[in-house]
Amino acid sequence: MPSAENRVTIRRPVEDVFRFVAHGENGPVWRSSVVEARLRSGVEGQPGAVYDQRVSGPFGRPVPADYEIVSVVPDRELRFRAIAGPVRPEGYYLFESDGSATTVTFGLTCEPKGFAKLMSPMVQKAMDGEVACLAKLKDVLER
Repeated sequence: MPSAENRVTIRRPVEDVFRFVAHGENGPVWRSSVVEARLRSGVEGQPGAVYDQRVSGPFGRPVPADYEIVSVVPDRELRFRAIAGPVRPEGYYLFESDGSATTVTFGLTCEPKGFAKLMSPMVQKAMDGEVACLAKLKDVLER
């Protein structure tokens, strides 16, 4: 089962970092694979919120990767699951504060089914790249 995790410390208070990540429409700012993201339904950054999201797919074509927020512990944890697209990972962001800085952990897991099982190496590579985007999040929030 493909999985990936990464962690970074950002010199910003946890409230700022959590708010930025929970606002799904910020995805294209720091996640290089995200072409477009917008809130479809629900309340921004709350359980049940659904985002229409398009990510770069094969040959540069955008593919759907819509997701739903499944649980939130403000300033501590946000969990989501993909609800569209050929691969449907589940993921989480964990936030740890030391006062003036925040450590963010971003993790993804996926259990490919059917034809997607054949794509497991590609899925793993994509997931590794996705969690690596935390470096860009750090750059964006520390400017």
